[in-house]
Amino acid sequence: MRVGELITAGFLALLSLYLMWKSTELPIGYISGTGPGGGAWPFWLSAIMLICCACTAFNWWRGTTPASKSDEPVLDSHGWKSLIFVGGGIVGFVALVSIISMYGAVAVFLFYYLWFLGRHGLVLSVTISLVFPIALFFFFEGAMQITMPSGLPFTDPVFDVLYDIIY
Repeated sequence: MRVGELITAGFLALLSLYLMWKSTELPIGYISGTGPGGGAWPFWLSAIMLICCACTAFNWWRGTTPASKSDEPVLDSHGWKSLIFVGGGIVGFVALVSIISMYGAVAVFLFYYLWFLGRHGLVLSVTISLVFPIALFFFFEGAMQITMPSGLPFTDPVFDVLYDIIY
């Protein structure tokens, strides 16, 4: 557990540095009359993640967390099972984006996560799996004017109805 905590913090710190570097391809500061540059959010969120990784490493070095004092394995059999189910769900989500759209993939992933993994009730799982992607649609497409991947043409009728509401 002790080594796993440090390796994870180190990996995420390297990922943070890469994302900070990559986001500087776009302006990261404030652009007068326009607002934050295109790289501002990725840069500053990555910087915050880097600070969190440094705090985790510092706490590991001080031995103040339970994980930093533990000789237990990072993942037991339940942990591996959870990692495989959640990781498989994420792989499925990414694979579905180009087929049933970003919003459809979010709906399927939420249903899988809530009903199958979380063992929540069917009504709650279906409700959240339908309402949340629709709210995301109105936020990104309507308020932010950011178009997400729409998937194959068979998803167009659903989006046509939602676009009629926006416009």
